[in-house]
Amino acid sequence: MTELGDLKKELRKYANAEKATFFPRFFKTGKGEYGEGDQFIGVTVPNVRTVAKQFKNLPLKDIKSLLYSPIHEERLVALLILVDQFQKGNEETRRTIFDFYLSHTKQVNNWDLVDLTAPYIVSKYLLDKPRGILYKLAQSNNLWERRIAIMGTFAFITKNKEYEDTFKIAEILLHDKHDLIHKAVGWMLREVGKRISRGKEEEFLKKHYKTMPRTMLRYAIEKFPEDKRKAYLKGTI
Repeated sequence: MTELGDLKKELRKYANAEKATFFPRFFKTGKGEYGEGDQFIGVTVPNVRTVAKQFKNLPLKDIKSLLYSPIHEERLVALLILVDQFQKGNEETRRTIFDFYLSHTKQVNNWDLVDLTAPYIVSKYLLDKPRGILYKLAQSNNLWERRIAIMGTFAFITKNKEYEDTFKIAEILLHDKHDLIHKAVGWMLREVGKRISRGKEEEFLKKHYKTMPRTMLRYAIEKFPEDKRKAYLKGTI
């Protein structure tokens, strides 16, 4: 059996029928929902990580094959192997993986796939590079590319203590129609407040909180003192 075949076999050792029934509901795979048509075999993220570690040297052609699988966990294992190879790679390897990731964003097609990869590949790669690609992604018609854009600022916040790109991309996405974008933007605004400056976060919020979606606001102010949180929600700041 090939290494790719071995990986698929190993992944299926962790398959769980109960979770395979639950995950499609959790990840909204019904008709018209954001994860429409996605298929699951019921493997948890920790177990997918275990398999990813076992096959951490999988070649890119096999990673690509997995990334185009209809099985969610096979796409996830491919992406987690990419993250590992990126973290351990030299600059040339990182560039290759970054380019590969951006060439196949249509396959990074659920929020968990984005959140477990964009901060660790896209954001890390762009720490010391021009970030125009994030602004392009933020204006994409593709929901997942827009989520990659805002999640792609995570390392700027955590590593560089920079918030400017997060705020600019948040402004582009401020009136996005999808709650998965509202949640991601609110989350990144909260990270700015937590890791850099609550004052800077509030500067942004005071400018926009009356017009931003409620879900975005709730996520952004989740860690605020109760009285301040209520004031934002009531519009009395």
